[in-house]
Amino acid sequence: MSSQVIDRRRVLVVEDSQEDAEAIERALNRTHPHLVLEFTHRADGLVERLTSASLLPGMILLDLNMPGVSGHSALASIRACPALSAVTVVVFTSSTAPAEEDACYAAGADSYVYKPVNFELFRTVLKGAVDFWQESPGRGGSAAGGA
Repeated sequence: MSSQVIDRRRVLVVEDSQEDAEAIERALNRTHPHLVLEFTHRADGLVERLTSASLLPGMILLDLNMPGVSGHSALASIRACPALSAVTVVVFTSSTAPAEEDACYAAGADSYVYKPVNFELFRTVLKGAVDFWQESPGRGGSAAGGA
């Protein structure tokens, strides 16, 4: 059994666009000031980084189109790792392709959320996704902290 603990107050944002990362930070700081946000602009080494940490994020906001390891590959790697099975993965992307959404759900995404261009709508959509997963009992392990 792993000694890792999931902290549902922590959100790891995997986003290569600095502009989108800043928008996510502004939006979540307004709607969920209690969250601890961590940012990385690449998915390379993501599973290794997570599995070597003693404290896991309760949620990963994952962009799909990134240089290096794609969001699709990162999602597959996360879901292939039993130690990360209780971490919620929300794909937060600009892609509206139904086939891409279907592929993400088939690979184990918990949610697929489209990034609107309008900031107010962006904030509303992001708030809804975070609220839903913060209020849910999680994917399966025990959680530290709470909503």
